[in-house]
Amino acid sequence: MGHRPTGTPRPGNNPFASAQGMGQRPAAPSPSNIPRPQAPRPGSPRPGAPRPGAPRPGGAGGFQRPGGPGRPGGAGGFQRPGAPAAGGFQRPGGAPGTPGSNFGPNRPAGGGGRGRGPGGGTAGAFGRGGGKSKSRKSKRAKRQEFELREAPSLGGVSVPRGDGTTVVRLRRGASISDFADKIDASPGNLVTVLFHLGEMATATESLDEATFGILGEELGYRILIVSPEEEDRELLEGFSIDLDQELEDETDEDLQVRPPVVTVMGHVDHGKTRLLDAIRNANVVAGEAGGITQHIGAYQVVAEHEGVERPITFIDTPGHEAFTAMRARGAQVTDIAILVVAADDGIMPQTIEALNHAQAANVPIVVAVNKIDKESANPQKVRQQLTEYGLVAEEYGGDVMFVDVSARNNINIKELLDAVLLTADAGLDMRANPNKDARGVAIEAKLDKGRGAVATVLIQSGTLKVGDPIVAGTAYGRVRAMADENGDAVEFATPSRPVQVQGLSSVPRAGDTFLVTDDDRTARQIAEKREAAERNAMLAKSRKRISLEDFTRALEEGKVESLNLIIKGDVSGAVEALEESLLKIEIDESVQLRIIHRGVGAITESDVNLATIDNAIIIGFNVRPDPKARERAAREGVDIRFYSVIYNAIDDVEASLTGMLKPEYEEVQSGVAEIREVFRSSKFGNIAGVIVRSGTITRNARARVIRDGVVVGDNLAIESLRRFKDDVTEVRTDFEAGIGLGKFNDIQIGDEIETTEMKEKPRV
Repeated sequence: MGHRPTGTPRPGNNPFASAQGMGQRPAAPSPSNIPRPQAPRPGSPRPGAPRPGAPRPGGAGGFQRPGGPGRPGGAGGFQRPGAPAAGGFQRPGGAPGTPGSNFGPNRPAGGGGRGRGPGGGTAGAFGRGGGKSKSRKSKRAKRQEFELREAPSLGGVSVPRGDGTTVVRLRRGASISDFADKIDASPGNLVTVLFHLGEMATATESLDEATFGILGEELGYRILIVSPEEEDRELLEGFSIDLDQELEDETDEDLQVRPPVVTVMGHVDHGKTRLLDAIRNANVVAGEAGGITQHIGAYQVVAEHEGVERPITFIDTPGHEAFTAMRARGAQVTDIAILVVAADDGIMPQTIEALNHAQAANVPIVVAVNKIDKESANPQKVRQQLTEYGLVAEEYGGDVMFVDVSARNNINIKELLDAVLLTADAGLDMRANPNKDARGVAIEAKLDKGRGAVATVLIQSGTLKVGDPIVAGTAYGRVRAMADENGDAVEFATPSRPVQVQGLSSVPRAGDTFLVTDDDRTARQIAEKREAAERNAMLAKSRKRISLEDFTRALEEGKVESLNLIIKGDVSGAVEALEESLLKIEIDESVQLRIIHRGVGAITESDVNLATIDNAIIIGFNVRPDPKARERAAREGVDIRFYSVIYNAIDDVEASLTGMLKPEYEEVQSGVAEIREVFRSSKFGNIAGVIVRSGTITRNARARVIRDGVVVGDNLAIESLRRFKDDVTEVRTDFEAGIGLGKFNDIQIGDEIETTEMKEKPRV
């Protein structure tokens, strides 16, 4: 290998060395030596290119770089296409160069040129290869891409469209962002489309099913809102809990006979609670307000049937029509429904409502015709009326058992229980697997001051034991203690057994499903995910949406008003029913009803603080505030209302909403004065000397000047009002006064000054 001068860096390490191909550029050629190439004409070949049909040029390469023989690959320069191989860096088409002269025979030869071949590209600093070339789209590719681009839809934005049959599944309370993820669209574009459809929403705002229906119909998608059951099933599958698979894996050897679950349903005051009282020999009627059952209770009684004592579980649902959701839950967990109909009243609206719930749940019905001891009782009329709704008595050739009873006099109570057991044995599979973790439904829940959250649960399968980690809706915890309907402690509960459970972190809602998990952590995670889904669903349900036109009109007329409420009750079912009823109140689009918080238990100081911040009204349903909350409410002026019957709460809230409507005003004449004299004043202008003919003239009142029945001045103000030399605030009928109308001076003797005021019109 040759020696390089001392102190000179190696060419391979010096990117600016001439031997590295980056030395001094040669001086510009003299114009006398090299002619200046002509600029190419449009469409002509590039300079130096071979003419069409001409032979390929040969010979030595073109312009040679300095460096001479010392360059790698010899003295070759840049070669034109098709030239013989010469050393050095070549243009595309050149052959590899010969070995260099100064760096020994083993020095690699010059490459095939600067072309963009594999691994090619201009050599970079320190021997690194150059960057890859960027591919450019051809005109044909650009044209095809442009033709395939979708035309803008509403609002001038492009969004993917379906064919009308494309199904998109969304959870309850989903947002536009969730929908955009499903169809691979921009949330901002969907917001624009929704805006042009007359609805305003943000990308993260929870939307209701109707709004998604409008958006899906416009874009060609069938949007299916996942039911709460499906949503919860998918959530549990994420924790490797498949309830359906558990049922499929059970064999006949695993199943054991369980007691039937019976729901008592019917119209208000038809004797449901008294009938249940007669069945379980306890008086629960006395504590109910207005004769209306406020809570859902579950009880188990033992009836003797064909010489065998058999337990029956009863669920008592409220008879109030506002408790539709609670009654529907009762029909979902029941095996048999007892439809109570008064023999004197016959079919009533809530009787039909209860019947529809039972039939929708495919629950067999036993009809109890109550109050047969009354003189006006007509049991046959009840049978005829129910025939119109598909309930045909056995004596009429049908399959529905009718039992005439009297809850007051304990008539035919045993026959009613026999009818229930016969119906259960006839066509129902009353079996469940007790040898697994418990699954069931929360029938009712409340917050007890001494015991905390207490939930009445009905075991549907498995066995619930003290110490089990459970999750019920959004509540979780361990079973600290269990008690039956009589308050006696129990260690375990088998299928169809109602028990009261202590140890939950919060109060579950009536109808929430519960299950036993492997550990506390899993229970907490399931509860948190359920709470998040429930929050989104509540946002979509409780928000009363305003269309674009209505919102614009409300903005023009003034600020949109809202009534904020905080609902506290003794049991979760009553709170939920009250909330459902309040959200159904329709007054006017300019008034919104917002339920910012609801809960179970006494009204606390934190509730009052929240009401203070949001200017809310607290509604207490069968609850009272604690001393600190009462003191805080009195100090902050927070309005707390107490109710024990739901109708009264609904009426008061509706009246409050009516009062919040923007008042309508009408102009009312307040006084008329006749001008008797006109006084000229250089300081105050013209002053009218008047006598008041009717009403009262007050200072700063709105006034108009009328001359011969024609208004010559309107929207004036009485800026000064005097009697003699004294300033006064008002002048009554038959008194004289001096009136100054400011800069308005067009007054004459005989004119009338009429004052008006705006009074609110009472709402009809």
